[in-house]
Amino acid sequence: MVSKRRLVRIKAMEVLYAHKISRDHIDKVKKDLLSELTDLEKYNFASDLIDAVLKNQALIDSYIESKIKNWDMDRLAILDMIILRIGIAEMLYFTEIPPKASINEAIEIAKMYSTAKGPVFINGILDALLKDFINLKLINKSGRGLLELKKKGDEK
Repeated sequence: MVSKRRLVRIKAMEVLYAHKISRDHIDKVKKDLLSELTDLEKYNFASDLIDAVLKNQALIDSYIESKIKNWDMDRLAILDMIILRIGIAEMLYFTEIPPKASINEAIEIAKMYSTAKGPVFINGILDALLKDFINLKLINKSGRGLLELKKKGDEK
């Protein structure tokens, strides 16, 4: 069974994919594809996630590019790129979501929508970036996200 939050993340992925492919304005794509989310909390989470990805896409992409040495960004599968962007946006801009939860969700979505090697690739990139983000003190978590981050820091 797929969690409700994962279904919302998948919906966000679909919106970002449709926006990239159709080049329609993001507001139109959101209106068309997020209308199924009748729960306001779910709609807001999806919309906020989409906005965080788009607003910070250049920075997010630079983080991805730093981990795929000798590989051209244009060669990445579109869905893999979108899944990575969502995972990074959650880690950096959603203080209440534990980083490991963001990584796990990205892997699970990749298992559903990517190639056989996609989940391993996505896990490797996100895990390496999480270590960088922690070392650079870019992760700002509260609630459960903060508790998990403290446990991670205690391992050293």
